[in-house]
Amino acid sequence: MLSPNPLSLLCALLLCLPLAIFFTTDTTHTATTTPIMFHIPMPLPRNISIQENPNKNLTSLSPLLSSLNIQDDKPHKVTTRVKGRPIKPNQKQLSTLLLSSLPSPLRQNPDDALFKAAMRVKSKPTRPKKVAFMFLTTKPLPFAPLWESYFNQTPTSKNLFNIYVHADPSFSYHAPFSGVFSNRVISSQSTRRFSPTLSAAARRLLAHALVDDMSNSVFVLISPSCIPLHSLKFTYHVLLRQGKSFVEILANEETAYDRWAARGPHAMLPEVRLEEFRVGSQFWALTRRHARLVVSDRVLWSKFDAPCVRFDSCYPEENYFPTLLSMWDPQGCVPATLTHVNWTGRVDGHPRTYEAWEVGPELIRRMREDRPRYGDGNSDGRSDPFLFARKFAPDALQPLMRIANGVIFRD
Repeated sequence: MLSPNPLSLLCALLLCLPLAIFFTTDTTHTATTTPIMFHIPMPLPRNISIQENPNKNLTSLSPLLSSLNIQDDKPHKVTTRVKGRPIKPNQKQLSTLLLSSLPSPLRQNPDDALFKAAMRVKSKPTRPKKVAFMFLTTKPLPFAPLWESYFNQTPTSKNLFNIYVHADPSFSYHAPFSGVFSNRVISSQSTRRFSPTLSAAARRLLAHALVDDMSNSVFVLISPSCIPLHSLKFTYHVLLRQGKSFVEILANEETAYDRWAARGPHAMLPEVRLEEFRVGSQFWALTRRHARLVVSDRVLWSKFDAPCVRFDSCYPEENYFPTLLSMWDPQGCVPATLTHVNWTGRVDGHPRTYEAWEVGPELIRRMREDRPRYGDGNSDGRSDPFLFARKFAPDALQPLMRIANGVIFRD
């Protein structure tokens, strides 16, 4: 075999040169984009303290990009193509490109400043600890007089709670919020079923309650059709002595796949796999640490905030909170709701509504004797009492008021 001499090697290089030029020229037309990673901690460290004044008006907007921690290993080469030619966008075009590529909850919106403040509050409440009652409604509260009596049972009861109301601004409120509900309506946005807006409203309530009072220790979501089943003092001690959140967390439900795939068969991946997806009640009681986790979340929320393509199985308000807490801190949760509801014979997505003629001491007694369904099917010896109940028709107010002091508030 002949050994290659310098002349033969030179000839071989000259023969390969056109091919190398061809491939080099072809690759210059390929746009290259270095992915941008948005590092948003979830949850935030516990030792972060709030810097903003919690009593100021949180209506100013903070620049979105400056609030994100964007880290890169090397400079970005963001290019695009116009009529086959690669071009480099200017700074304004680049900002527009970055913003348009973000999921909707990461774009700048009126809640940005509020959530930025809420995610920096301390996770340990100050004393005296309070319960934040958060009413999510689209109409005047039909049982406001009953709740008024509930909150005013004793002169010292005002040291035990705070009230927050998320009232859909697209509805007319002919009867204003008065009494204990005066000046307790937060900055709200429209809500509707089969969309993320109900979950967004609950997150907005949590953010307001976290920033408003550092004493808020437990955060309870209340429906306008909901009533208390015990006195405020009884409710307060049940919620505060546990040190855990009460959120229904159900695995292996028949409707789990349809709900998981409501935004598309792969829309939840890779953040939420089907085996991690959970179903539960819309109404829960969260500890301050978990409330702070919810308002700090951007990763899972970007998935649940996406619009659904199947509306018959789109219930993010019943899936987001159970899934988030199940994935991040299942040991910190009691997998049950403390709001009694009757689904017997219901197939339309609404629980049974109790009419005025059904209201009496016997109904309250039966609801008190019932016990929650625990998500794993094993209560581990727990026997937690229901503290609230729904749904009641508006005309049930008068019979409820007649038994309030003698039955409902008597423990």
